[in-house]
Amino acid sequence: MRLKDKIIIVTGSTTGIGKAIAKRCVGEGAKLIINGLEEEWGKQVVDELGKENALLHIQDLSQEDAPTQLVNLAIRTYGKLDAIVNNAAIVASSNLQTTDRKFLQKLLEVNTIAPFLLIKAALPHLTETHGCVLNIGSVNAYSGEPNLLAYSITKGALMAMTRNLGDTLHRENGVRVNQLNPGWVLTETEMIRKKQHGLREDWYKDLPSVYAPSGRIFWPSEIAAGAVYWLSDECGPVSGQVMDLEQYPFFGRNPPKDANTIPSKK
Repeated sequence: MRLKDKIIIVTGSTTGIGKAIAKRCVGEGAKLIINGLEEEWGKQVVDELGKENALLHIQDLSQEDAPTQLVNLAIRTYGKLDAIVNNAAIVASSNLQTTDRKFLQKLLEVNTIAPFLLIKAALPHLTETHGCVLNIGSVNAYSGEPNLLAYSITKGALMAMTRNLGDTLHRENGVRVNQLNPGWVLTETEMIRKKQHGLREDWYKDLPSVYAPSGRIFWPSEIAAGAVYWLSDECGPVSGQVMDLEQYPFFGRNPPKDANTIPSKK
């Protein structure tokens, strides 16, 4: 039980990677605040985890009071807060021509500013427990794909924030801040997005080796397994670090000349 008795807020946990992290955290002994936009999905997650282990809070993180609401709910319900997983994000296709101010601001509000404000709201309580923050980024943070411009900008900013706060908050408050950058993950929403892009129903079963040398992409549960280390005391004093979870060397790789183009990976 690597997270026994820890209280954790997991944003964007009604589906996908966040849901998988929530399930793994409860399996390791934690109690959670579940957050997302899909109420019915959220209720299903809580039923699966057990109402004694998880409490649902449906709210758009771009709303001004969302960070305070989440933190107050955790303290009121469980009496303390040990960790935050900033997982919620808008994944939307865009390029220079299709990205306007309003679109970019919306993605920044949810993908970058909301995690910052949640950390800020939770800091007094995380300081008391010598807790931690785990930000869920993306390998697109390093530059991103051509049709993921706005999304990549927000994840690049999140990564810079992780490095900065991972140093300052660790020194001044004893709070660790780290980040996971997943590669392409087969979430429910990713399956829907690719079908909307015109791919066939089972598109994920036949991917070019440039994207999937192993023959497949990641399961959400595999990202969740990686998250447990960073949330547990096993992590020790490690802070301000970014770990890429990808199945090939992300830097310095030479893709095959016959690599096909597949739209946007998370």
